[in-house]
Amino acid sequence: MASAAQCLHVRILAVSDQEVERLYDLIPLGQFRDVDLVVSCGDLPYEYLEHMVSTLNLDLLYVPGNHDPAYDPRSPANHVQGGTNLDLKSIHFRGLSLAGFGGSVRYRPDAPNQYSQTDAFVRAAWLAPSLLLNRLKYGNALDVLVTHSPPFGINDDESAAHQGLKAINWLLGWARPRYHLHGHMHALRRNLTPDINHFGSTSVVNIFPYRVIELSNAE
Repeated sequence: MASAAQCLHVRILAVSDQEVERLYDLIPLGQFRDVDLVVSCGDLPYEYLEHMVSTLNLDLLYVPGNHDPAYDPRSPANHVQGGTNLDLKSIHFRGLSLAGFGGSVRYRPDAPNQYSQTDAFVRAAWLAPSLLLNRLKYGNALDVLVTHSPPFGINDDESAAHQGLKAINWLLGWARPRYHLHGHMHALRRNLTPDINHFGSTSVVNIFPYRVIELSNAE
């Protein structure tokens, strides 16, 4: 728990899946002047993210989506310049811990950033030690989980491409973040289902196409 002197509020501009043309106008007008961090949940043009980062002059954390290329830091076309790929990593930002889990369930053979349910559990096991270290050092494993896919049975659907990943449910149950931010689910825009649900104490938020999330490290 942070002391009053250490209490910080962090505003996150989270984006996913669809380029929003009017953001090119809203950002220069100061619409997001109080934002502290940009987070992408995947499947956005890298040029769009790079423009956002350079215009806002903020840090960017992102995870790859199922339509993004395989990550390669040596190739400008295969990573967001000026951004940090959060996939299977955990970082601290102003007293808050964030971790990432990219990709979706596999529905095409040999496609990048797509995983079987079993493969997703293996990837989650690679992330778990850093979250355990957070719990030992800071008292909690995670504040915000950033993924492309939704969890299984929450904000997902039964189609082959949009079924959630069960490994994310396991991460949520074990790490108990305050927020889980995900993309991938365009259909929720039609108000067929709520775009904010809960898994235990975690708010599961479909970001499509963008949202501003405010957190405090004293909560």
